[in-house]
Amino acid sequence: MQNQELYEEIDNSQSITEEYLGLSLKKFLFLLFIVLALGIYIGILFYGNNSLEVLFGLQDYENFLESEISRLKSENASLQKEYFELKEISAPVNVKAK
Repeated sequence: MQNQELYEEIDNSQSITEEYLGLSLKKFLFLLFIVLALGIYIGILFYGNNSLEVLFGLQDYENFLESEISRLKSENASLQKEYFELKEISAPVNVKAK
């Protein structure tokens, strides 16, 4: 009769996580938090902007813009020279005859 009394005293009420997963609610929530945090971290690594990658991209773009500035300055100088030569040729000569 002692064994039966002991079995009656055992509380058979378990939480859902204990019943289906074998984990207490605290352990389940902690594990869930860890899994979510790890998932967010891996998502940021794969799909987020890595600041080092952005820095290298901006440095490459800066070098491109500097070379483009140099090219445009030299093109501008040659076009100005051509413009002034054409302007000088097309200007009427105002020479007064004596």
